[in-house]
Amino acid sequence: MTAIWTDIAAPGGPVNEITAAQVLQGPSIPPQQRLLTYSPDQWEDFVHEWAHYCLKKQYKQVQRFSGAGDMGIDVVGFADAKHLKGAWDNYQCKHYDHALMPTDVWPEFGKVIWYSFKGEYAIPRHYYFVSPWGAGTKLSRLLGNATKLREDLIANWDKNVKSAITSTQDVLLDGALRDYVDAFNLSIFEAKTALQLVDDHRTTPIHAARFGGGLPPRPVAGKPPITVSSSESRYVTQLLGAYGEHTGVLIADPSHLPQPKLKEHFRRQREAFFEAESLRVFARDTVPPGTFESLQDDIYDGVIDTHDQNHADGFQKVSAVTKAARDMQITANALISCTNPKDRDGICHQLVNEERLQWTRS
Repeated sequence: MTAIWTDIAAPGGPVNEITAAQVLQGPSIPPQQRLLTYSPDQWEDFVHEWAHYCLKKQYKQVQRFSGAGDMGIDVVGFADAKHLKGAWDNYQCKHYDHALMPTDVWPEFGKVIWYSFKGEYAIPRHYYFVSPWGAGTKLSRLLGNATKLREDLIANWDKNVKSAITSTQDVLLDGALRDYVDAFNLSIFEAKTALQLVDDHRTTPIHAARFGGGLPPRPVAGKPPITVSSSESRYVTQLLGAYGEHTGVLIADPSHLPQPKLKEHFRRQREAFFEAESLRVFARDTVPPGTFESLQDDIYDGVIDTHDQNHADGFQKVSAVTKAARDMQITANALISCTNPKDRDGICHQLVNEERLQWTRS
C-alpha cells in the first residue's frame, strides 16, 4: 500500500470572537476537572474548605481524625452529643491519581467492621469515600450491590484486609467476627463524585476564589420600609442634620423635610443604603470574608479627602462625597463586577453608621 502525503491545512479558528479574558487566562477549566489536577496538598486544602463550609451546616459537630490509630475514621460529622457512640457519618477523603478501585479501599471496609465489632464506636449511619476521581466502575458496582460486595470482601479478606487493619495483629475472619460480617449492613458505604463535591462547594463564599468562573447573579435589593429602621438611625440623623444646615431649619423627622428636592434626595439615599446592605449579604455568601470590608475601605480612601474639605453645609458635603465615590476607579476588588452607583452611595452611609464619616459640620 502506497503512503499518501498531504499538506497540513490551517487549523480552524475559534467559533466565537476571542475575548480579552481568554487571551489572558486561556480556556476555562470546569471545577470537577480542575480537581483532577490537584496535588495532595491542594486536595487537602479543598477538603478542609468543603468540610468547614459544607459539612458543618449538616451536623452538630465536624471533626477530623488523623495519625496512627485513627481506626479508619477521617472526617466525621456528629449528629448528636454522643459522638462515636451515637449517630455519625464518616467521610474517608483519599487522594489518588486514579478512580478508586476495590483494592484501594478493602482495608477501610475491614477497619469499620473490626472496630465497630470491638465496640470502639457505633456503626456509622453513612460511610462516604471522597476522592478527586470518585469511585471506578468496579467499585461503583460493588457499592450498589451489597450482596456482591460482601462476597468479594470475604474473598479478599486474607489477601487485602487482615494485615491492614492494625499494625499489632492479623485480624482473622472467623467465629463471631465472621457472623458479624455476614450481618453487617454494607449499604452504608457510598462514594461521592467530583460533581457532587463541586456542587456542595458552589454554595460556599470561597467557590469563585478557588475555581473562578465569576460570581452568581446578584438578587435585586428590596425597597426600604416606610418607617426608618434602627439600623439606619445614625446616618439618617446625620442626613437630617445636613438638611437642617442647608435650609437653616431644624429637621427632627423625615416627614418635616420642607423641600421636594430634599424629600427626593432622602428617598434615594435610603434606597442606596439598602442596596449596599444587600451587597453586604451577597458578599457574605459568595466571596471570602473581608472582601466587602475591603471595598468599604477602598471607598473610604477614595472619598476622605473630599470629605475633609470645607463645604458650605452638610447637604453640599453629602453631594460632594457621594459623587467622589461614584467617580472612583476601583478595579481590584472581587465585588466590583456586580456593584452599581447606588452601592457606592450606600457604602458612604454605611461608613457614617460606623462613625468613619459624618455628614454634619459638627
